[in-house]
Amino acid sequence: MAERYDCSKTSERMAGLRAAASAVRSGGLVVLPTDTVYGIGADAFDPRAVAALLDAKGRGRHMPSPVLVGSPDALDDLVTGLPDIARKLVEAFWPGALTLVARHQPTLKWDLGDTHGTVAVRMPHHPLTLELLHDTGPMAVSSANLTGRPAPEDCDAAQRMLGDSVAVYLDGGPSAALVPSSIVDVTGPTPTLVRAGALTAEQLRTVVPDLAERS
Repeated sequence: MAERYDCSKTSERMAGLRAAASAVRSGGLVVLPTDTVYGIGADAFDPRAVAALLDAKGRGRHMPSPVLVGSPDALDDLVTGLPDIARKLVEAFWPGALTLVARHQPTLKWDLGDTHGTVAVRMPHHPLTLELLHDTGPMAVSSANLTGRPAPEDCDAAQRMLGDSVAVYLDGGPSAALVPSSIVDVTGPTPTLVRAGALTAEQLRTVVPDLAERS
């Protein structure tokens, strides 16, 4: 049976973080709040755990999971050939609602789905999630909903959809915003806005004036 912790209470917050970190290290799934929507997460380097995450959502390998990190310093361990403009975006918008799609390090032993050599990486702006990431390292995290259903606005909604497929639920209260992160692809010659979300194209162009938009 899934465990749930009310992280507004200091004692439960600490116990919840310990339980979530233990679950991740054991190959289990956790639901956690972020600065955008609630996410379902697993150890990014445990292929069986990532497969379980996709199964829990009813999601195929053609929709691979993004990865959350606890620090910009983790980027160079995960990606290669990152252009200077991407680093400027990180400086401007991390932690926050910006996901970067970059080429992943070819030596990494992971399987996030059919990524075609890329990875979508974000550093969230949520203290609870950052604390967990500092303990676990990079996590594969996708929105905590069944595929085709709305992203959950709170822990209750996530638990109704995902039930006991998740080992630990961290209840951080209602989401601050139900808008997902904005996704910018930096694998090509020009950064391209793949998905407009919490950050608008106009905001991103304050750093990348020539930002393209995918039609």
